[in-house]
Amino acid sequence: MNEKISREMMEFIKSHPSSFHVADGLAQILSDNGFERLYENEKWKLQKGRDYYVMRNGSSLIAFRIPEGEVHNFQMVASHSDSPSFKIKENPEMVSAGHYVELNAEKYGGMLCAPWFDRPLSIAGRVMVRADGGVKQRLINFDRDLVMIPNLAIHMDRNLNDGYKYNAQKDMIPIWGDEASEGSFDEMVAAECGAAKEDVVSTDLFLYNRMPGTVWGAQNEYISSPHLDDVQCAYASVKAMLKGHHRESISVCCVFDNEEVGSGTKQGAASSFLKDVLERIAFGLGMNAEELKMLLSESFLISADNAHAVHPNHMDKADPTNRPYMNGGIVIKYNANQRYTTDAVSAAVFQEICRKAEVPVQSYVNRSDVPGGSTLGNIASHQVSVNMVDIGLAQLAMHSPYETAGVRDTAYLIRALETFYNTGIRREKDGTYRFS
Repeated sequence: MNEKISREMMEFIKSHPSSFHVADGLAQILSDNGFERLYENEKWKLQKGRDYYVMRNGSSLIAFRIPEGEVHNFQMVASHSDSPSFKIKENPEMVSAGHYVELNAEKYGGMLCAPWFDRPLSIAGRVMVRADGGVKQRLINFDRDLVMIPNLAIHMDRNLNDGYKYNAQKDMIPIWGDEASEGSFDEMVAAECGAAKEDVVSTDLFLYNRMPGTVWGAQNEYISSPHLDDVQCAYASVKAMLKGHHRESISVCCVFDNEEVGSGTKQGAASSFLKDVLERIAFGLGMNAEELKMLLSESFLISADNAHAVHPNHMDKADPTNRPYMNGGIVIKYNANQRYTTDAVSAAVFQEICRKAEVPVQSYVNRSDVPGGSTLGNIASHQVSVNMVDIGLAQLAMHSPYETAGVRDTAYLIRALETFYNTGIRREKDGTYRFS
């Protein structure tokens, strides 16, 4: 079962190589399971006992399930759809030395640069085309070995293995083809989306690693794949939501875009997207503003974004006493300066959920002399203030185009989140919770 669900998740990643494809693919799963799509620019006519989802920008998604009876809170899980990559710039073709055509590209997010070299890459994303008197979005995925970023040979720089600072404009530019390929990029993009070249208005296109996910290790204990951070959590949260729903809670599943660049977009965790949706749910069910605030006071959000496993070759990089490992279960993330939202209360609530699900838990804290990053939880809390916990699955090579995690952990997360959605979490007063 563990290997099966991890393989299914990696197959999803293979077929959905950009944040737009991830959101579209998750929306399709929801639609196939009876969720009705809503649109932000239309009135919502919500009914109890129904399931819905809404998208923003084609790359972020919020799904929710409304119970039949009286509701007491929102129980939410948040993850993100994007991963570090290279975005193709406008007017991208560059002719080099009269023999190569390269594609001008810029870094998206903070990635490990070295693993992008010398591997087949393809291009996917969205294209805006003129149609029906306006413009329409179309998703494209070339889905073939298309470009490459070649390394400089060791003979030409004998110091390369001693450490090198990559220049994104000089070192990280992919080769598109030889001189005969000049002028072909726009034509191929238009052909891929079924439009005339002159009808292509603009694009959001990204490079992605073509290497498929795999299960490996002496006991098949590990998985490696592109985009584990954070599609592993996004996929697991949607799968869990399909199985989990409590009679007194509105289950909510959020997948935001642009976490890798700070979330400060209209579709990011810092936006009003979640706040807008929760307000429209409450008001659509006949509640007023005060009743919404009462609902939020009892609500709980799990921010699910992968965590760093202890690296066997760099064990000194981990905290001395909080050392998560792949296949060791779900990682609860802590930070005294609240870069993660976990506190004693939210950690206790989540640990009780995992105990009920019979899922192991671990803890992650940065070394005290190493500053850590932040994730969805503390960013989303600027718009929606509820009790939150930051969690993830342990992985190696985070922000590489090919990351590694544990084969058992995807199933652990689905089981824990399913139990979360199936458990009523009631706040009796600050610091006191009961479960039903």
